[in-house]
Amino acid sequence: MKTVTHLPTSVNFDRPAPPRVVIVGGGLAGLAAAAALTGHDLQITLLESRPRLGGRAGSFVDPASGELVDNCQHVGMACCVNLIDFCERVGVADLFKRDPVIVFVGPDGRVSKMSAGRIPAPFHLTASMLKLSFLTFLDKLRIAYGMARLRFDAAGKPGETFESWLKRHAQNDRTIERFWGSVLVSALNERLDRMDIFHARKVFFEGFLENRQGYALDIPAAPLGEIYGVRMEEWLARRGVEVRLKTGVKRVEIDHESSVQSVILRSGERLEADFVIVSVPFDRIADMFQADANGNSPAPKSIESIEASPITGVHLWFDKPVFPFAHAAIVGKTIQWVFNHTELQGREPAGQYLQVVISASYDLVGRDNESIKDLVLQELSELWPEASGASLKRYRVVIEHGATFAVRPGIEALRPPQRTAVDGLFFAGDWTDTGWPATMEGAVRSGYLAAEGVLDDLGRARRLLKPDLPAGALARFLLGRKPVNRTIPGESRSKL
Repeated sequence: MKTVTHLPTSVNFDRPAPPRVVIVGGGLAGLAAAAALTGHDLQITLLESRPRLGGRAGSFVDPASGELVDNCQHVGMACCVNLIDFCERVGVADLFKRDPVIVFVGPDGRVSKMSAGRIPAPFHLTASMLKLSFLTFLDKLRIAYGMARLRFDAAGKPGETFESWLKRHAQNDRTIERFWGSVLVSALNERLDRMDIFHARKVFFEGFLENRQGYALDIPAAPLGEIYGVRMEEWLARRGVEVRLKTGVKRVEIDHESSVQSVILRSGERLEADFVIVSVPFDRIADMFQADANGNSPAPKSIESIEASPITGVHLWFDKPVFPFAHAAIVGKTIQWVFNHTELQGREPAGQYLQVVISASYDLVGRDNESIKDLVLQELSELWPEASGASLKRYRVVIEHGATFAVRPGIEALRPPQRTAVDGLFFAGDWTDTGWPATMEGAVRSGYLAAEGVLDDLGRARRLLKPDLPAGALARFLLGRKPVNRTIPGESRSKL
């Protein structure tokens, strides 16, 4: 077992240098771990291979305007308590707008709005549900029955998809496409015919049923590159964290005692480390380690079975306004969400800048950008004829092929804990075992859990993970929610 003792780096020879923590990856998971570990007398180095922080929740520079353009729109919800805590911790909470109203646009263009009424949870959205114009009254009865069955029969059959479960519980093609699909495909970035039941249930219970505020949207009011890039880098620098951009990692070295030793950069530079948090996508984990003589590696075999799911974002710059909302969920179309960045971020004031998001966009992979743009424009014009009369000044199609891990049936058995069998080595990423799907909340949770593990090993155990939003009294009674006992993952192994 390795002891954290090394020579002092200052003239105070009575005090050893702080433990060295190297975080590999500057996405939300790595940023959350770094933020949580500041202020604990640690020497923290954050390595990111890209020229900016944020990972998938990042931006690129639009060559036509020089402005930051988001890879894909990332929206939080009020139930994402750890994401909210993280944003407050690093001082970017002011760059989000909370909206308690969700706008739905049906296939015929009719608008419905969902918001909480005065009735307590889990019935606070009932009045809005009854007014959804794209569903018949019989549809709504079917959906209510499906919700009830989620309470009592959420296990499903082995390997069963959520679509199959829905069909076994009185749901027809109309309710599956227009309600369940409209909510879940965007939330989980997976098609219903490939989706795990556990995660589908989690979205509805924690987001829409247990707490009156849980469903409200937290929408960025600035480019993600400013929020999780520029602002985050400045915040970390002020707290003594060394942030090294454009710094790729070749591998993490493990000593003969199965304890983390150092990080080798692609440049050949070696960084000694007492702790390493690897927060890269799951398909890059294996490349971080060199197998021993017996072929063993810290990279868990289970992640080899995890698959990825794509998201497509289409950026459209019009010469005049064509979309009348700040944001809206689109029902029964290929396009699923439209975000009006002119209103949300004050962008393109002389015209209108829209971002269209298509989750689980398997059908678009392999298509050329122009055909994707034409499909999006056609569907926008069907809903808002103004789009066909406007001039499209420019467009950009961004397909994130590995945007998230796919929440296929059985996915939970494949997700590893943050603590590894190697002393001082932790994983972080939404793909690790967080109890949450592939979301920003899941990423932040993983970073907090990895940071908890580091502090626990140092004998400074501290709970960083925030408790879920409390369920209302009536919701607790009807939904049967039980308190969740959570411990720091893995056994406590002091490195003092």
